[in-house]
Amino acid sequence: MPVSKKYIKQIQDRAKKALNKTAVYGEDIDLNQFQKHIERGKIESLELLPELAKEAALMAGVDVEEKERSGSYVQMDHSVVYKRLSKLYEGKVELMSTNEAVEVYDWLEDYFWRIVQPDTDKYTAQVALNPTHGYFIRILPGQKLDYPLQTCLMIAEGYISQNVHNIVIVEEGAELHIITGCTLSKADAVGIHLGISEFYVKKGGKLFFTMIHNWAENFYVRPRTAVMVEEDGVYVNNYALLKPVKSIQSFPTVYLKGDRASARFNTVIYGLKDSYIDLGSKIIFEGKDTKGESLARTIADHKSVIYSRGDLIAKTQNYCMGRLDCRGIIFSNDASIYAIPQLISHGADRADLSHEASIGPISEEQVEYLMSRGMTKDEATSLITSGFLNLDIPFLPEIIDKHIKEVVQITSKESL
Repeated sequence: MPVSKKYIKQIQDRAKKALNKTAVYGEDIDLNQFQKHIERGKIESLELLPELAKEAALMAGVDVEEKERSGSYVQMDHSVVYKRLSKLYEGKVELMSTNEAVEVYDWLEDYFWRIVQPDTDKYTAQVALNPTHGYFIRILPGQKLDYPLQTCLMIAEGYISQNVHNIVIVEEGAELHIITGCTLSKADAVGIHLGISEFYVKKGGKLFFTMIHNWAENFYVRPRTAVMVEEDGVYVNNYALLKPVKSIQSFPTVYLKGDRASARFNTVIYGLKDSYIDLGSKIIFEGKDTKGESLARTIADHKSVIYSRGDLIAKTQNYCMGRLDCRGIIFSNDASIYAIPQLISHGADRADLSHEASIGPISEEQVEYLMSRGMTKDEATSLITSGFLNLDIPFLPEIIDKHIKEVVQITSKESL
């Protein structure tokens, strides 16, 4: 049975009232300029992707050979072009487009537009009124996959708005690792990616979510993400942005609802050219003995502007612990980094919240020390920067790790 038409209409009615509602953060974008609708045909293998699309997918963390992947979901523009789940995991995990899931499961109403609201701003409203798929993933109770699932949301044409709605449900005691890449196969495309993501981690479940953004200097990005974590649940978010982007703004929220729930954000941002980057994370502590941590490493070069936000909000009378760690390196006199940590405790007398933030150039003392050990200045700078940006993410494709090192090498030569 599908989600009820009455509920869908309620969502749409709320969205219509927010079509002109600006977001709290980030520059306002005129969505009327992105009106194209592009449909794509299905492919039988990721190896059959066009060469430019395949290269873009690789740089966004996609393993086109699928050797160490439990399954794949690939969307290009407004079409799902490829979907595969290993036969080993049939009956253990579900993988389909959200549009399809809405037509199959009436119980999806309990998860669909529940922790991200359709009237949050004009971007959520656009997705609610004009959805173009997105992935639905549900791993059944107690299940665990040997390898990650991979998803790729790709744009191959200009002047479109890709409006995706992703839903992930980790049932009780299950464990799931997702690697998702968001990217362009047309480097000069002007357009916008709107991504709504609602993740649910049930009692004792674990979700490891790794996202690689591989955009371009004329592209706009507006993700809206919320995560609900129940008792003894674990959520880990790894995020990397290493390419220029016209403008991106995202501020995902995790609700630590259950006792002993925990969350961790690991964020790496490399601001290049004229990129306007406004990213952060918010962790809300509601259960007993909850723990949350947000680590951000940012490098600003050329004329990039980076806002690195972090909120820890305690709403429990019981013990909770949260930590923010935001560090930035400035490579150019024209670049800017704004570190904006915020700690809020609503009468939570047992909340232990802390933050640490620092911005500056690479330490000359560290460089001099390494040079005294036989390194050149360039080698010392590159080594320090590589360590600063180290993600240490399991199952990350070698090409991404190599790309990080190459970008660091090229830029670090001009850092001092």
